[in-house]
Amino acid sequence: MTNKDQEKRFLLRLNQKLYEKLQSEADDQGRSVNAHIVNILDKKNAPATFEKRQIIGKVISGADLSDNGLVLVTGIYYRYLLDDNGNVDAGGQYAIIEANGNILTLRKI
Repeated sequence: MTNKDQEKRFLLRLNQKLYEKLQSEADDQGRSVNAHIVNILDKKNAPATFEKRQIIGKVISGADLSDNGLVLVTGIYYRYLLDDNGNVDAGGQYAIIEANGNILTLRKI
């Protein structure tokens, strides 16, 4: 049995404005609209990790971001990446926008 045999097909009706938004997002990610919708549903259906439940949305001071790429959050050291790939502003504030394993993505606010 192939993967195609395990897929379920169904008709989905979208208004034109929503479809155009999804199509634009899919184009930006190099996906078809169908693959983009499946990706959105997969993410929404994924089990919540500790990081997603407890860490996403927390704000961290730039002064707490070490030069070696580590940050201490709720007693655990994580690697961090800045979403704009810029330099750390020690006087700035950063929000945790994504957690993937032991790597956090931060956005300056």
